[in-house]
Amino acid sequence: MGKDLLPPGGDGGDAVEPVDLKKALEERYLAYALSTIMHRALPDVRDGLKPVHRRIVHTMRLLRLSPDQGFAKCARIVGDVMGKFHPHGDQSIYDALVRLAQPFAMRYPLVDGQGNFGNIDGDNAAAMRYTEARMTEVASEILTGITEDAVDFRLTYNEEDEEPIVLPGAFPNLLCNGSSGIAVGMATSIPPHNAAEVCDAALAVIDDPDVDPERLLDFVKGPDFPTGGIIVEDPGSIREAYASGRGGFRVRARWQKEDQGRGTWTAVVTEIPYGVQKSRLIEKIAELIISRRLPLLEDIRDESAEDIRIVLVPRSRTVAPELLMESVFKLTDLESRFPLNMNVLSRGKVPGVLSLKQVLREWLDHRRDVLLRRSRHRLAEIEKRLEILAGYLVAYLNIDEVIRIIREEDEPKKVMIARFELTDTQAEAILNMRLRSLRKLEEFEIRKEFEKLSEEKAGIEALLGSTARQWKTVRWEVAKVRQTFDPEKNPGLGARRSTFAEAPEHDLEDVHEALIEREPITVVLSEKGWLRAMKGHLADFSTLSFKEGDSLKIAFHAQTTDKILLFTTGGKVFTVGADRLPGGRGHGEPVRIMVDMDNDQAIVTAFAHDPERKLLVASHAGNGFIVAEKEIVANTRKGKQVMNVKAPDEAKLCLPVSGDHVGVVGQNRKLLVFPLSEVPEMTRGKGVRLQRYKDGGVSDIKTFAMEEGLSWKDSADRTFVKTREELTEWMGNRAAAGRMAPKGFPRTGKFG
Repeated sequence: MGKDLLPPGGDGGDAVEPVDLKKALEERYLAYALSTIMHRALPDVRDGLKPVHRRIVHTMRLLRLSPDQGFAKCARIVGDVMGKFHPHGDQSIYDALVRLAQPFAMRYPLVDGQGNFGNIDGDNAAAMRYTEARMTEVASEILTGITEDAVDFRLTYNEEDEEPIVLPGAFPNLLCNGSSGIAVGMATSIPPHNAAEVCDAALAVIDDPDVDPERLLDFVKGPDFPTGGIIVEDPGSIREAYASGRGGFRVRARWQKEDQGRGTWTAVVTEIPYGVQKSRLIEKIAELIISRRLPLLEDIRDESAEDIRIVLVPRSRTVAPELLMESVFKLTDLESRFPLNMNVLSRGKVPGVLSLKQVLREWLDHRRDVLLRRSRHRLAEIEKRLEILAGYLVAYLNIDEVIRIIREEDEPKKVMIARFELTDTQAEAILNMRLRSLRKLEEFEIRKEFEKLSEEKAGIEALLGSTARQWKTVRWEVAKVRQTFDPEKNPGLGARRSTFAEAPEHDLEDVHEALIEREPITVVLSEKGWLRAMKGHLADFSTLSFKEGDSLKIAFHAQTTDKILLFTTGGKVFTVGADRLPGGRGHGEPVRIMVDMDNDQAIVTAFAHDPERKLLVASHAGNGFIVAEKEIVANTRKGKQVMNVKAPDEAKLCLPVSGDHVGVVGQNRKLLVFPLSEVPEMTRGKGVRLQRYKDGGVSDIKTFAMEEGLSWKDSADRTFVKTREELTEWMGNRAAAGRMAPKGFPRTGKFG
């Protein structure tokens, strides 16, 4: 082994350098994270572009693909971008180029594409060898002044060329076209906005740098998506989003009802939310129709050509169109939320979340910097030209002497510099002058140009010396851009596409019901807690089969749109959607699988929810109260605690309230009747004493109207009714002990 092939360390020994793994990983990961943030994921607040987009636009300028020139193959553009500026995969560059040309992805496209550049259905663009492109007017605006030292350049990755660090950005691209990206530990999501509105807001910031951020919302009302749609976010949260730079916007499809004659109608969607693929959206709705998750909808048709036209056919013409659409919005991407997270590179270096005002402020500061740099560049050019023109004037005034020096002297340049006190530049210009320029007329032209440039120089110097003039010029530039995108003069490009509306307030219950096909069912609960739903309203419950050792506890009729409430011995109420109940082919499923019920508790009763009803709940010890049924619906698996009971007491009864009196019978067969008004109405608690017992507890309770009397059924199914006069001796106040039940009262201790 040659000496020069040995690793560092020299003598063939181990040249191992110990490295702290944690520190090494941190350093490397941080380097990777910063690279991702700076060079890939976050846009620059000044021109609103990420490096790949900036390089594409810059390359198109170098290839002279301006809007008034011809197109060039995308393969040529991608090749130049990759070879000179962007050492990454050609497909990622082409994808970025394609997106810049898509009118449904970009509010103001930067690339004018010729050929297949994909569509809103999510189909890909043709290969780059088939498509052609050139810049749009918007891209030209972003590049204005790049040849006039408006921005800094840096060396490219291979140090063979130079590329701009940022573009001059006369067009407020960040807000107008939006941006999205995911970096390491941070992301950005900025929706597109209307250019005229953004320019108006920028002018307001120039006129009053301390303008109230809320005042800017008079101009920028919200996003303006290229695909239109209706923004249904409330104004308060829009205000908060723009003030903090974080938030979101609910966007809905635009639709209208179309009459088909004879009372039938269809709902036609003409605009869909931004970023939603139409074909995927239609597939999803079709799947929901097949799986009967959208029972109000019969069919969906895509009748789109250039414009979007999605036809939704209702199952019945009696369905309210608003309710149908509300159910579709709830389950599909016809309503989507676009997040706002204005995380951008401030001054091209520092990632941070900026508010609307800060974004406008930084863009305007950049425009002022560009103005100053361009002015200084022009000033230098003018001074150079004035110097040459002064030299020309000297030459014209001494034309014969100049000709003699050029003809006779060996080094005419040195002689001329000494003879006429010229600078090197002036002498060089005179020597390079063409003979045809020696006409007498030319002197007049030179003096005219000299005066004109001197005047321009004075104007630029005045501009550079006055901040007020600089902002006045920036204001004029912004107003010029606004004029280009004026909604009245250029409605095709400038008019707002997304509008604002309030989402119609439909009762969530109605929408929930609309999502379930309404069918009659019979809910069956067994003694051991197995629950199922049989199709149809069964008349005879005796035919129901159960597992061995199990039997019927309760069965009742309901609809699939109902909520089933389960009341347990622990005083809790659980809610189960009737549409979610297992079918009646087997024995159902244990209730404990559906809800989080304690093992030591059992179900007292189950019933279909009626929000208009009131219930009387009572414990074994004889405590009870009235509760409104709408107050006890639980939204989670954990249920809702309604009656507070401590062991050994437990909840025992739950029954609908009717009439004006209560009849309570204890296990000691004592009956007490008292007015219902003595029982308080609560939403949760232990309740009050209904009847007093020495031992045992409550057996049964019944609420009734005194006019109709208290009734019960005996074992032979005969009905007994006691009138007010007959009940006199059992009438009393709440919490009394009562008296032994009248003759003929069932031995079971139940009213039947």
